[in-house]
Amino acid sequence: MSEPIASVSAGIGSAGRGRPSAPRFRAFTARDLDTLAKRAGLSAMDQLALRAVAAVLPFRTNSYVVDELIDWSRPLADPVFRLTFPQPGMLSAPDLARMTRLVAGQAPSAEVRRAANAVRAGLNPHPAGQLDLNGATLDGRPVPGVQHKYAETALVFPRQGQTCHAYCTYCFRWPQFVGQPELRIATDDADDALAYVRAHPEITSVLLTGGDPLVMTAEVLRRYIEPLLEIDSVQSVRVGTRALTFWPYRFVTDPDADALLRLFAKVVPRGRHLAVVVHLTHPQELRPEIARTALRRILDTGAVVRCQGPVVRGINDDPAVWAELWNTVTRLGAVPYYQFVERDTGPRDYFAVPLVRAYEIFRDAYAQVSGLARTVRGPVMSTTAGKVCVDGAADIAGTRVLVLHLVQARVPDLVGRPFFAAYDPTAIWLTDLRPAFGAEEFLPGLPTA
Repeated sequence: MSEPIASVSAGIGSAGRGRPSAPRFRAFTARDLDTLAKRAGLSAMDQLALRAVAAVLPFRTNSYVVDELIDWSRPLADPVFRLTFPQPGMLSAPDLARMTRLVAGQAPSAEVRRAANAVRAGLNPHPAGQLDLNGATLDGRPVPGVQHKYAETALVFPRQGQTCHAYCTYCFRWPQFVGQPELRIATDDADDALAYVRAHPEITSVLLTGGDPLVMTAEVLRRYIEPLLEIDSVQSVRVGTRALTFWPYRFVTDPDADALLRLFAKVVPRGRHLAVVVHLTHPQELRPEIARTALRRILDTGAVVRCQGPVVRGINDDPAVWAELWNTVTRLGAVPYYQFVERDTGPRDYFAVPLVRAYEIFRDAYAQVSGLARTVRGPVMSTTAGKVCVDGAADIAGTRVLVLHLVQARVPDLVGRPFFAAYDPTAIWLTDLRPAFGAEEFLPGLPTA
């Protein structure tokens, strides 16, 4: 049992009292990639390929991930290494060759940047209509950094939370981190975002996201959370984060760890639900005791911790991995939430798993857990229409089909209604499917033949 929040501050950093010492956060970026790649035993050519990928897609990790989560005796097979370090296959062969030539030839930074931007433009940086369809307006003017796709839910992207303690190689929000301001979704003005929520009483849930809002100080986060508790229509506050497993000290020994948890502890007594939505990809992330300590401290605030992540080729495309993950988080007091399909953006061709295979992984893992862990939904695609869940395959009137339904939708009337697509074992995204038996209502604009 972790100590009550009000009493822990005196013990933080005191290893003699049984509490972990307070390490200093150290980030590693592309400048450190050669040193880290040598530690992995990579050849000079492989190191060059990693640098070429890192010139296009973001790379950032930290001392905790490097020292505590990666098995350096077998790094190339290690899921957390693949999760956090660039892989050559993340770029197409022509793009990788071009970027490798530029990096190897020490081309001017402006030339490398132009080439990288050209590659990024072909990687679908903003999928699912998030710029054109999800943007918020107030009194006829845009509200930057607020996304309003579903009537009851608003996403807020604080400018101060536009990074993470470490980046996932498959991150669907990679445009937030590549140094192109035109690709970034962020607000500089908490008051503006809050005014939008007040003006839309249909919004009952606000998700603070990024990047990762928990790279912000507790004081900056307070400017977003406390005013939400004054808005009667807001029933729940969500905080999306990777900090639990990429920097668990954020909740234990960071200078304002107790202040952060005291802020969390204000939410539930005000009659609101607080969900800390943790992104998890592999059970290896929860094996260090510090991560479990961090989780206990979050739960002690009254927050519910919900865990989600995508099924990713080469990292967790194995039912045993998912069963272990869901069983572990349930045992530790958290709630399995979503298993996602890798989004149609960035290096998805490298990491994607066919929908049929993703469903098989989900089904086989689901069969290995108790009812308490079967809160999880999946595999789910976050599409333009909404969150589409793959429910399996069936035969209808002699035709093999995939059965799907919308967990969440732009058009609320479509939620929960089954629909069908022609069976295709190679499809990796909704747009690869052909509607069947009247599914055009659910999948407008997709090919029918």
